[in-house]
Amino acid sequence: MSEHNKGTYWLVGFAAFIVIIAGLKAASQIVIPFMLSVFIAIICAPAMSSLRSRGVPTWLSILLVVMVIITGIGSLAVLVGASLDNFSSQLPSYRVRFAEEMSGLVTTLNGFGLHISYEQIRGYVDPSALMQMVANALRGLGSALTNLVLVVMIVIFILFETVELPKKLSLALTDASKSMDKMESFIESVNRYLVIKTLVSILTGVSITLAMWLLGVDFPLLWGVCAFLLNFVPNIGSIIAAVPAVLLAFVQLGGLSAGLTAGAFLMVNLVVGNVIEPRYMGKGLGLSTLVVFLSLLLWGWVFGPVGMLLSIPLTIIMKLAFEANPKMHWLAIIIDSNSKDGGKES
Repeated sequence: MSEHNKGTYWLVGFAAFIVIIAGLKAASQIVIPFMLSVFIAIICAPAMSSLRSRGVPTWLSILLVVMVIITGIGSLAVLVGASLDNFSSQLPSYRVRFAEEMSGLVTTLNGFGLHISYEQIRGYVDPSALMQMVANALRGLGSALTNLVLVVMIVIFILFETVELPKKLSLALTDASKSMDKMESFIESVNRYLVIKTLVSILTGVSITLAMWLLGVDFPLLWGVCAFLLNFVPNIGSIIAAVPAVLLAFVQLGGLSAGLTAGAFLMVNLVVGNVIEPRYMGKGLGLSTLVVFLSLLLWGWVFGPVGMLLSIPLTIIMKLAFEANPKMHWLAIIIDSNSKDGGKES
């Protein structure tokens, strides 16, 4: 291929990528419920398979799984919705308390010879705005689940399809044995990641909820749900979840409680993220830290909070597409966390 043709090839490829991203963003109202349905179906597939292996009919196993989904999501939505409403109504009082706490802190610092004014700090830190951003993000995620009937229906159809999918793939793929091995390996890795990550995130959310309740921080369930959801965001999700809770503890209970709240988040994430999760997750899905961060920005911009939560599965799908195309295989090697042939095993 000549240099001119190579330049045209890359230019067309980049333009196609931009068009696809723009199209996904424009169709986000349709794509987001579908992505959530796929996400939920992948997590629920092992439970359905376990029930079927015990002799439970397919339709009954799907019905049981779907009932658990509806009960869990419905209960969580009601509880979190009530907490969000109360939280938003109390934001003005939190703003006043923050001014009082910061005035006391500024007076203490000035006593040590540091000349700082509260007006300067307020110009850089506005806790009410940050907490409102958290509330808006949770509402954005909740709005994606408002059409719960559509999401559940898609989940049911996907679960029914998973029963016949292996047979269909074996018939559709030309090199059936090799292609099926690759497809099954990919599906298994994504399924394993999502199931383990979900269980670890539930453990994180429950631990944070209990810690906030013991420390007396308002709306412990809200911060537990934030910790659960943001635990799907690798590397920086736990930090984002901790900031509003620490600020609220400072506003509500003072500096000591804010420090204890930060310590609770740190302890939970050290134990869960560095001890429990690596033990079961292993190498994970093999993406470099930079790619994780960039995918978080990209999919978060395209799909909002849902895109942030699903950034890693979406990036893994792109990686699979790169590996399937010999001309794009070098991209799969670059975004992989390992240097040995894109993390592929011989």
